[in-house]
Amino acid sequence: MIMTDLLDTHLDTLRLLYTRQHYDSLAKTAGERQWSCVDYLANLITGEIEERNTRAIQRRVSAARFPVIKSLEDFQWSWPKTLDREKVQSLFRFGFLTSSPPSNVILVGNVGLGKTHLSIALGHTACLRGYSVLFTTAVDIINTLAAAQSSGRLKQELARYLKPAVLVIDELGYLPIDKQGADLLFQIISQRYERAPIVITTNRTYKHWPSIFNNDSTLTSALLDRLLHHAETIVIDGKSYRTRDDIRDH
Repeated sequence: MIMTDLLDTHLDTLRLLYTRQHYDSLAKTAGERQWSCVDYLANLITGEIEERNTRAIQRRVSAARFPVIKSLEDFQWSWPKTLDREKVQSLFRFGFLTSSPPSNVILVGNVGLGKTHLSIALGHTACLRGYSVLFTTAVDIINTLAAAQSSGRLKQELARYLKPAVLVIDELGYLPIDKQGADLLFQIISQRYERAPIVITTNRTYKHWPSIFNNDSTLTSALLDRLLHHAETIVIDGKSYRTRDDIRDH
């Protein structure tokens, strides 16, 4: 009993939680199945690694702050009138993230066509593959950074958006952005340029982006220049998926 207590203490110190919880029951299984010492140890260590990987995924998904969890398998491919399925599916091989330099991803289309769904699915899959992700909206970024700037914490808050391997910015263009907001957003885009990718969903085609940024064509040009230098653009066209029931009733 003393040796068992000492072993439990050592395993706690080493944070081998799975091993601490399962070494005894697995030893009984090893005896029943006549495993060698190496087989027993291999099964114990494999379980420890799998448990750690599961916890790491849970931490990454939690840190990403997805509003809901979406998957590519759940996407309604038959609804959009125009969508390059092969191009979308290729994103999930994450070449845009592993290329040098990495590429941004911009999903363009009207409301209700699945842009947010795809961006969440892409971010969630990245978490499963071991990448850090942060999901946010353009408005939340601007409000957070504006408050940080007022209180002298801008550098610390900017770091939150620069650190993740993938930054997902949802709903760019749904509300107009003033000069301060545009300048703050530009800092993120500029500092992530050729370092780490951004996934953006927007309801505005590029020619209409000046209207998002208070008709500041100079800033819009500088912003697009950095975003589109290395970028994959996915255009989604069709009627809103949310109005499908109304359409069917008529």
